[in-house]
Amino acid sequence: MASSRRGVTFFVALLVVLLTFLAGGRVVEHVGAVGRDAAYEELQAFTNILAIVQKNYVEEIETEQLVEGAITGMLMSLDPHSAYLTPDLYKELQVDTKGSFGGLGIEITLRDGVLTVVSPIEDTPAHRAGMQAADQIIKIDGEFTKDMSLLEAVKKMRGKKGTKIELTLRREGVGRLLDVSLVREVIKIRSVKSKTLDDGYGYIRIAQFQERTANDVGRALEEWTRSDGIEGLVLDLRNDPGGLLTQAVKVSDLFLDSGLIVYTDGRLDNQKQKYFAHRTGSYPDFPMVILVNGGTASASEIVAGALQDHKRALVLGTTTFGKGSVQTILPLDDRSALRLTTARYYTPSGRSIQAKGIEPDIVMENVRMARVDEDRTSGVRELNLPGHIDGRGRGSEPARAEPDADADDAEDAEPGLPEQGVLGGDPQLDHALELLKSWRVFSTVLAKRE
Repeated sequence: MASSRRGVTFFVALLVVLLTFLAGGRVVEHVGAVGRDAAYEELQAFTNILAIVQKNYVEEIETEQLVEGAITGMLMSLDPHSAYLTPDLYKELQVDTKGSFGGLGIEITLRDGVLTVVSPIEDTPAHRAGMQAADQIIKIDGEFTKDMSLLEAVKKMRGKKGTKIELTLRREGVGRLLDVSLVREVIKIRSVKSKTLDDGYGYIRIAQFQERTANDVGRALEEWTRSDGIEGLVLDLRNDPGGLLTQAVKVSDLFLDSGLIVYTDGRLDNQKQKYFAHRTGSYPDFPMVILVNGGTASASEIVAGALQDHKRALVLGTTTFGKGSVQTILPLDDRSALRLTTARYYTPSGRSIQAKGIEPDIVMENVRMARVDEDRTSGVRELNLPGHIDGRGRGSEPARAEPDADADDAEDAEPGLPEQGVLGGDPQLDHALELLKSWRVFSTVLAKRE
């Protein structure tokens, strides 16, 4: 608390210096008189309001609390992903992945000021309790979540393994609030799962991009190549909330032998980055279909966009989430920090992912899960978040509610796999497999004609 007060006191002191600086008419060379006067008036208005509140508010209130609230409001006014992190919240963001903490296994975002589920993670307490995409979290342990930040919600939903938590949900089409009781578990996501769908046709599901994701995908491809070879591959990125940018680049690189994968563009030179593919270790020959939906976000959108732009894969499903912005953590001296949106992601052809998402080559809803999955995720996208930045400009955890743990006693939460030889259970996957087999037939016919 003392460190937080020191940081706020520093902010107040800085504010006074700025006011004095501007009032004295001194200004750096590149700031014009109009900008100086406007800044002075706005800062003066802030100090006037601060004084009025302190004098007239019904209860005595500390300056530190008022200024901290002003900082929080300033960051929240920018976009849904920028935030002021108090020392406690910053510490939560830096949770050591080797530590043991309990979680629920859900991806959440803010929509119209209400905590909203993007998707529950498979085989976690939230998934087993029947939580669904687009569920609104109205209360956490009886406390209303209105105007609660994402990080504050994360902190409340974390806790020791085995402890209980009560969530109150509002679900579209249900006339009453739903009370859900969950028991926290150590959440460890198994990032990659693979399986053979049919002779020569592989299936890889990425639940989230973690430190070992590219290695695990590469290992599966290598095993198939050593055995019977690969006739075609389905890469399932549905309800993948993203993760590490470096892993998204490496996974894309596995299927591309050259060219741009993704680039970022912001106002500063260090926010302009380009990532390229390399020939070594690539698998560029077999046909691919990528499955996406409204829960496909951030890093997974980078992979889908890169392979689509290079015409390396067909993208099948529904429009992705549209989280195409880059957040940078800027630590402050008092152990607090700013989480600030500093750039946008662009696909190799220059398409902005932000608030637009990746449009599939073949639009197809998963009919079997339409009511509980596709229809719900379709309304929870970056574009629907109040204050989102748009995709314009040339020079992106759904916030992660529960970061991964790597505790020894954690149970793997594995992404779901289709049953071999069973059709009809997953229409999107069935159609993807049909496309891959047709691809081979047409290629054979064309080769004979040549």
